[in-house]
Amino acid sequence: MRNTRICAGICLAVGALALAAPVAGAADAPSGEQTIRIRPAKASPGSQVTVSTRACGKETYGKGTSEAGGAFHLFEGDREGVLVGQFVIPPGTPPGTDTVTVKCPPRVKITDTYRIIHRAPRGGIEAGFGAPADHGTQLAAGGALLAAAAAGGVVRMRRRTAPDRP
Repeated sequence: MRNTRICAGICLAVGALALAAPVAGAADAPSGEQTIRIRPAKASPGSQVTVSTRACGKETYGKGTSEAGGAFHLFEGDREGVLVGQFVIPPGTPPGTDTVTVKCPPRVKITDTYRIIHRAPRGGIEAGFGAPADHGTQLAAGGALLAAAAAGGVVRMRRRTAPDRP
């Protein structure tokens, strides 16, 4: 019983410290930290990238530049104090990192990077007998094979159930 109380006290103390650690870490961060939020963090050529920031303060306009996507503008978003801009990664852009720079008046300039990756395949993969143009032939051949297998099964079952066989 005594060990249970001691263990419970230790667990409560460790839990309180664990919950207080993120708060202490957040207090060390500067309050005026200027960051850019880039979504998605891993984009593929042809996709749209959204950049948002609070670094511009009360400004309602900013300019952005992406090495891969070129220049874009940031305008006031849905939330107060947040500027949002979008650009498209050109098709054929090689994979790697891309740097985004945002400038706001009077002298705010911040930079961040994100990754450009290969596009993952979408949809089903053709894995049949030949070119996708002959789907009808493939279906007919598959149906004939299934019908033959079913007929073979019926013949086998019929031979086993015949009453005059020893």
